[in-house]
Amino acid sequence: MSEWKARRFWTTVTVAEVETGWELRLDERQLRTPGKQPLILPTQALAEAVAEEWRAQEAEIRPQTMPLTRASNSAVEKVAPQFDDVVQMLAEYGGTDLLCYRATDPEALIRRQAEAWDPLVDWAAVELRAPLRITHGVIPIAQSPEALARLRAEVAALDLYGLTALHDLVTIPGSLVLGLSVLRGRLKGAEVHRLSRIDEDFQIERWGADEEAREAAEERRVAIGWAERLWSLSRPG
Repeated sequence: MSEWKARRFWTTVTVAEVETGWELRLDERQLRTPGKQPLILPTQALAEAVAEEWRAQEAEIRPQTMPLTRASNSAVEKVAPQFDDVVQMLAEYGGTDLLCYRATDPEALIRRQAEAWDPLVDWAAVELRAPLRITHGVIPIAQSPEALARLRAEVAALDLYGLTALHDLVTIPGSLVLGLSVLRGRLKGAEVHRLSRIDEDFQIERWGADEEAREAAEERRVAIGWAERLWSLSRPG
């Protein structure tokens, strides 16, 4: 038996302003999430970008080519119902932030981490008012409750789409500071990906990389880029 595949059933895709935001219409039919909830987007820019993904579909619908649609569906169906839990989960990365855990050797890697990560730890202390402690090795280090509370407040202040964007910007690199640096305009997504891979890239320089690892790294880079775009497009103005 052949596998069932969703087929394009619409001719036109339009964007319309509604009371609570912007919606897409496929041949005047309101676009809904897979769970049949209305998909209302916060800005016209995001709505137009999602509309372009739908316009680009050919005979067969390919969800993997629609990252902004999938992220928007997740915002409505997954993030919104458990907003506080997502805030807490992301805030907890502050206690185990990648930037705070450094290598014990070799000296070249220790130096490379310090040169790349120290400025961001300093930035968090000043801009986020969240000074974090640094350790070498994998033994957990306790961060100050005040710093963690300030980081959590940064996360909790986000709107639905901001929190959805932050999810991948934090969980993929493993750093709340890196994720917040994108939202604050300190870094671009591509730089976040590079900074999160200092250990891996150091090992690749020494031992080489296999194709599977290279493909996985590229998937993470692309995902971070789409999360950055979701953040940008969902900002008013």
